Amino acid sequence: MDVARLKSIVGAQHVRDAIDELYVYGADASVHQAMPQVVVRPGSIDEIREIARYANSELIPIVARGAGSGMSGHAVPLKGGIVLDMKRMNRIIEIKPDDMYCKVEPGVVDDDLNRALKPYGLSYPPSPASSRIATIGGEIGNNASGIRSVKYGATRDYVLGLKVVLADGELVDLGARTRVEAAGYQVHRLIVGSEGTLGIIVEATLKLVPLPKFRCLSVAMFDKLEDAGESIADIIASGCEPSMLELMDDIAIKAVNTTLNMGLPEVDAIIFFEADGKVKEAIDYEITTMQEICKKHNGQITATSYDLKERTKYFSGRKKLFAALAKYKDGYACTSLADDMAVPYTKMAECARKIHEIADKYGVIMTAYGHCGSGVMHTKILMNPNDKEKWEGAKKAVEAIYDYVDKVGGVTSGEHGIALSKAPAWKKARPDLMKVMTKIKKALDPNNILNPDKLMDAPDDWYTATPIRYMIDKEKTAG
Repeated sequence: MDVARLKSIVGAQHVRDAIDELYVYGADASVHQAMPQVVVRPGSIDEIREIARYANSELIPIVARGAGSGMSGHAVPLKGGIVLDMKRMNRIIEIKPDDMYCKVEPGVVDDDLNRALKPYGLSYPPSPASSRIATIGGEIGNNASGIRSVKYGATRDYVLGLKVVLADGELVDLGARTRVEAAGYQVHRLIVGSEGTLGIIVEATLKLVPLPKFRCLSVAMFDKLEDAGESIADIIASGCEPSMLELMDDIAIKAVNTTLNMGLPEVDAIIFFEADGKVKEAIDYEITTMQEICKKHNGQITATSYDLKERTKYFSGRKKLFAALAKYKDGYACTSLADDMAVPYTKMAECARKIHEIADKYGVIMTAYGHCGSGVMHTKILMNPNDKEKWEGAKKAVEAIYDYVDKVGGVTSGEHGIALSKAPAWKKARPDLMKVMTKIKKALDPNNILNPDKLMDAPDDWYTATPIRYMIDKEKTAG
């Protein structure tokens, strides 16, 4: 690795190879870890092109990284090489309110973008729960979505065009600035969700939508998880258009009560549902209809409000759930493994119950919650991370959950992507897709330098890329 050459490209102050800094960049929000050889912080497209040309000629891996908030190991550099920290490229290049689009660099933070759009009465809707830190480039690479995806969709629905640096340093301008396009392959849509394996995103043109004038949130409690699931399916089938439809199970409720002192009734399930728009009467109709559906399935309506402060208070437990789960029990950690599958609406309640059954069978604690309006079920495994038996149980639980998801016609990931954690289950479920993706990867990155060993090329056992595996192997060697 010619570190001096990299310093000549971006400046010595933007290259890091000290062991402590490399360690920080060796992990993301997943359970995986691997050290890069160097961290480079480019500030321009030209710098990225030059880095790519050098890396490609020397067969050095490149892993583009945003905020590192991915939960499946996307930014973990399994083969070392260069980690490109994209956060210096954080300019909002252009906002075109009349044409309803904006242009941004990949390091722009989601919440920062929406703050800049608010004075224009516009928003960029896909915002995931990590929008406070997540960058647009990372969200595009992962096809992220969030709590309002039930109405507004995912990142792919808002990417009009991209500028991308390919593995050999070539810059390509993809897509358009218009809402519709029928001009050749939609290559920009292929880049969305490719997890940094096909190109380095250096600029994005994003579709915007008007901010709604009104929002109303309502909360329903259920003594039976199955009743909550039936309500979800009926709400979607009713023709209602909720802007949010979220589920929390009993473990999630206990976690936020314990950690945040929320004082929520410890029932079997809670549903949060929201409607938004320009006309209050239409929102009242939607909310009332959804409330009646919940009541039909034995739900108790405990809160309804248009007020922002009240809505924020009611929803704060769900918003802060991931952090709360990390403190569910002393000595336990919250791990993201089988964490964002999607299933048909009619299988939501069954899926949640199945998660609990599988957790009990394999001796781990699992929660079921998520963007049920989009069919996304989140799970987290809560366990002592130093207990080798729990890791073995977690491995079996993950496999069993994904076998169930595949059996009922679900998908391995709804919004967090594949990367490392979900690769074994995904490859097992979609063998037909692997050959096609391999051909595309070979065409765009023949030397396999862009985020190697992810997606179809990931290890068949995610366990091989976790710190606990290193600990176990070390113990075996010492023994």
